[in-house]
Amino acid sequence: MIPIITAVLHLIVFSITVMAAPQGDLIIFHAGSLAIPFGQVGRAFNKKYPQVHILREAAGSRTCARKITDLGKACDIMASADYTVIDNLLVPDFADWNIAFATNEMVIMHRPDSAFAKEITSSNWPEILLRKGVRYGHSDPNGDPCGYRSQLVWQLAEKHYNQPGLYKNLQKNCPPKNIRPKETDLLALLESGELDYLFIYRSIAEQHKMPFVQLPDEINLKSAEFADFYKQASVQITGKKPGEFISKKGKPMVYGITICKNAPNREAATAFVSFLLSPAGRAIMQANGQPPLWPVRVSGNEKLLPRQLQDVIR
Repeated sequence: MIPIITAVLHLIVFSITVMAAPQGDLIIFHAGSLAIPFGQVGRAFNKKYPQVHILREAAGSRTCARKITDLGKACDIMASADYTVIDNLLVPDFADWNIAFATNEMVIMHRPDSAFAKEITSSNWPEILLRKGVRYGHSDPNGDPCGYRSQLVWQLAEKHYNQPGLYKNLQKNCPPKNIRPKETDLLALLESGELDYLFIYRSIAEQHKMPFVQLPDEINLKSAEFADFYKQASVQITGKKPGEFISKKGKPMVYGITICKNAPNREAATAFVSFLLSPAGRAIMQANGQPPLWPVRVSGNEKLLPRQLQDVIR
């Protein structure tokens, strides 16, 4: 009798496990700079959970947030290149918590044949970019963290290199046509020769195997060691409501991820974030030039984290 009961219990446990496997559509809004690593994470995730159909939309992080807050679009997971976008625009009305999970740094990407590419260095780039005929660009600060981070880098460069007026000169020589909604939109302009240089994340340059100028840690927004120096730079960008503005101060760059309060497929979303934070997911982020932040940091209401995520991060 006991063997029969044991067999039945095993069957019940197996059935619950099968039923618990996530399935269905999983909607992810994410920063453009996460397109390649999230594509790889998604493929690895699907080997474990083949019944989940991942639907990804890449855009500037603030644009992603506004799809949720202003347009009311259905979304399971939102991943931002700046964790404060989630804190400022989604928590607490549209999300309960926010996990800071990866890092990056700013660089200046170019082609091998860009103007003065053989001369440019981490110390002379301001002079090179301001030469006649040199074209450079960045993404829109109001839609994309990479955009306002480029402006923070310019301000910090003025202080670091002791060149008064450098920030305004760099702005003056970067016309509106060189500014696009998100950083990945600029790649086509660079590759076609419309731009010589663009301010972008190191991960993007490495993923596309493009040459880049590595900036000093004092201005690349990478190092916690220079957090106090980064704070000296700030830019004004649009806020939650029309006519409202918020100030973005310089700080080490950190990516954030959350599951929306009204996620249509919370089960699959929890499984995906768990996989992203697992050793396998972190290895993919590391291989793509976006070192994982571990242990992770949680803002918002940590008590509302799904039990599965609590187990992973602890």
